[in-house]
Amino acid sequence: MRAHIRCEEVGVRFQLDRARNVVTPAYARLVRSGETVWGLESATLEVKPGEAIALVGRSGSGKTTLLRALAGVLPADRGTLTITGRIGSLLAIDAGLLSRLTGTENAVLLSVLAGMTRKQAAQALPRIREISGLGAAFERPVSAWSQGMRARLGFAVADCMQPDILLLDEVHEALDHEFRMVIEERAHALKLDGGIVVAAGHDHGLLERVCERAVLIEGGRVVDDGPVDRVAGDYVAAL
Repeated sequence: MRAHIRCEEVGVRFQLDRARNVVTPAYARLVRSGETVWGLESATLEVKPGEAIALVGRSGSGKTTLLRALAGVLPADRGTLTITGRIGSLLAIDAGLLSRLTGTENAVLLSVLAGMTRKQAAQALPRIREISGLGAAFERPVSAWSQGMRARLGFAVADCMQPDILLLDEVHEALDHEFRMVIEERAHALKLDGGIVVAAGHDHGLLERVCERAVLIEGGRVVDDGPVDRVAGDYVAAL
């Protein structure tokens, strides 16, 4: 496994309509558009095999936009983004979930959306059920689940993709302590295998247990990069 991430002056912009709703570039050409805002101004960083980095900063600083760019959800509008390795991501608790479907049905749906065939998704079900630890709730509609239960399912599916790069965006903070330990163990195992973990959040205690390095983002730019305890400490002290 040779996971690798390189961002060079990466920027991501959003087009707003007159009501300040985010719209696609194609739709913006059809309507009278509003302003253009940069969710990520200029991000430059490199993540090497075996590293785990924490993205820290205020809400709206660009952490989520960077993670979505790394996941391929958002295209880079400028700069260069180079990624080597299979990506597994948990960027939003409800992403892809249909409330009326059971955990089993949603697990198959999420697996297919992540790139598995239906046969592969069916074969992965026992493992997803085991990792999630949801027990009998796995056969109940997701509408009856808590946010933490939904996050468990999302992580279990991401983990079963056997990623080289694991991306986590705050959703791990909705989990109970027991399942946080599962994520920590998986993150450490992935690093030992030469994989990469990139996690964003405000629970600096959890981030410090998983990551040895932190990147501080302000106004869509990387403004600090170093040991997680120093970067997170300086960020909190400056607030």
